[in-house]
Amino acid sequence: MSYAALKMIHVTSVVISYLLFSLRSMWKMQDSAALQQRWVKITPHVVDTILLVSAIALAIRIQQDPVHDSWLSAKVIGLLFYIGLGMTALKFGKTRKGRISAWIAAQLVFLYIVLVAVTKNPAVFFLAA
Repeated sequence: MSYAALKMIHVTSVVISYLLFSLRSMWKMQDSAALQQRWVKITPHVVDTILLVSAIALAIRIQQDPVHDSWLSAKVIGLLFYIGLGMTALKFGKTRKGRISAWIAAQLVFLYIVLVAVTKNPAVFFLAA
């Protein structure tokens, strides 16, 4: 598979994953019964699997790894924070305020991950300084 095709799959799955997280978060904040639909429980896992597989394939294709490439390390660490915050926002947050705080923090981490991906610089917020 070509680099362009892999990147398109990866970026598309990033967008879909983010939109699904946002939708599920809104439903969670509203205590919506929509969260109980079968597709809502399954689709995010399928999309996130495609996202992860495409990320690994891209890293292999461009011959970069998180051990030697700091921008990729930053993305992986950011992803772990994003997952933890997402789990807090959707499942483990004890209060509505806590879930909303985790959701907002997840948005900031997502932005960081995207900016690192675009700039290939883990210090992306310090570029203007």
